[in-house]
Amino acid sequence: QVQLVESGGGLVQAGGSLRLSCTYSTSRTAFKINAMGWYRQAPGKQRELVAAIINGGSTNYADSVKGRFTLSRDTAKNTVYLQMNSLKPEDTAVYFCNANVFDGYVNRAYWGQGTQVTVSS
Repeated sequence: QVQLVESGGGLVQAGGSLRLSCTYSTSRTAFKINAMGWYRQAPGKQRELVAAIINGGSTNYADSVKGRFTLSRDTAKNTVYLQMNSLKPEDTAVYFCNANVFDGYVNRAYWGQGTQVTVSS
């Protein structure tokens, strides 16, 4: 019903930059996006919020990425971009795109397949 296509992960040295993108698509015209963003999961750790943009335009960031990561969106393309600067080894994780969608009845969370980000020291 909903597809989230991610791109942009990879290997980078500490201090470097990467940009992730995630495009939402659906054949269900009644579906409405409440929020889109990125979560990450490092080995042995729980999945955590990195950044999310709410439908009204406000953006939330994890404290650990504030000042380094920037989440933006292209509403016309249903795409969000996560610009990651000053990357640290502790940013290494699988990054998952997330969309919180109202399907006309309930809110549902949809996930992308995940993209690996590896930051070497």
